[in-house]
Amino acid sequence: MLMVGPPGAGKSMLAARLPSLLPPLDASEALEVSMIHSVAGALDEGKLLRRRPYRDPHHSASLPALTGGGLRARPGEVSLAHLGVLFLDELPEFNRQTLEALRQPLETGRVSIARANAHVTYPALVQLVAAMNPCRCGYLDDAGLACARAPKCAIDYQARISGPLFDRIDLHVEVPSVSAGDLTLPPPAEGSAEVAGRVATARAVQGARYADEPGPRIRANAEADGTLLERVAAPDDGGRTLLGQAVERIRLTARGYHRVLRVARTLADLDGQAQVRRIHVAEALSYRRAAPGRR
Repeated sequence: MLMVGPPGAGKSMLAARLPSLLPPLDASEALEVSMIHSVAGALDEGKLLRRRPYRDPHHSASLPALTGGGLRARPGEVSLAHLGVLFLDELPEFNRQTLEALRQPLETGRVSIARANAHVTYPALVQLVAAMNPCRCGYLDDAGLACARAPKCAIDYQARISGPLFDRIDLHVEVPSVSAGDLTLPPPAEGSAEVAGRVATARAVQGARYADEPGPRIRANAEADGTLLERVAAPDDGGRTLLGQAVERIRLTARGYHRVLRVARTLADLDGQAQVRRIHVAEALSYRRAAPGRR
């Protein structure tokens, strides 16, 4: 997920709250995550981790720090966030080469580290959450605060993120600025506990769906691919037509096509629907954002 909005809109706060909506690690997941942290020397007192990891490296982090490396090829932040959340704040401020190295783990769920004395592959199945300002000054949509270079500054700033990396991000969300009136609104009717309950129910449905599938364990829709994804996420006639139109009109790539299917399948699970419907495909498509230079 990529959140785009001005400074102070709450992007970092939303990212930090996400792990609380996810179910705790089960026994096998806890062992899997704890082994990675043990190899990295980050396992506190040798205890198994029960909570999903949340990693938020600074944008000055080096390539080895993010993807892994060093003399002993230790796991990096993307592996330490395995089965949890990797939050990258100020996404365009990261080194371009460092960001491009994330393309492999985002696609395959693992990262390979090649060194002269070692070649190691670590799991890296993460929920990537990134945040960025719409431009360098951050106030593109505020005429009173925007810099004199708008809107060219926004085009240049957002172009720091490559098209292939954009294509691997499933959800693009515009986060509006917070007004004084927003701060005085009553709390929402649905709290974090209720949302976490809906998420747990949807993940349980997904776990049951893939329980009898041969091969490596599939925990959620994010891990389904190929013919399996086509089978479990096949939309109804209206959804299929809409998806076909999107391929033509917004030049949806093959990767984008399958990612829309995954999101639509998850939206249907949250809605308690066995069939992916047109409304789920439409919502999944609404979260796609054109890569810089293709707007």
